[in-house]
Amino acid sequence: MKTLFVGNIAPQATEDQLKALFSEYGTVRKLELPRDIFSGRNKGFAFIDMEGHEARAAMSALNGKSFMESNLKVRDEKPKLKGRGRR
Repeated sequence: MKTLFVGNIAPQATEDQLKALFSEYGTVRKLELPRDIFSGRNKGFAFIDMEGHEARAAMSALNGKSFMESNLKVRDEKPKLKGRGRR
C-alpha cells in the first residue's frame, strides 16, 4: 500500500471526482479530502491510498495534469522522520 499526497486541488473538487480520476490507474483504497469547517470547500490537498504499482502509475500520469483548471501536484507521502532527541 502506498499513500500519495495530492496538492493544488481546486476548491470546488469533490471526493467522487478525485476518486474517479485516480480510479483510471487502479483501485483507490482510501481517500481523505479535508474540508474547511465554515465554507465546506476542500482545503486544496488530499491523501490517497493505492497499491504500489498503481500509485506509481497514477503519480507519473497525473503529476502536473490540469484538473478543474488547477495543475495537480502528486507525490509520495513520506513519513515524518523522528528526531534523535537527547540521550
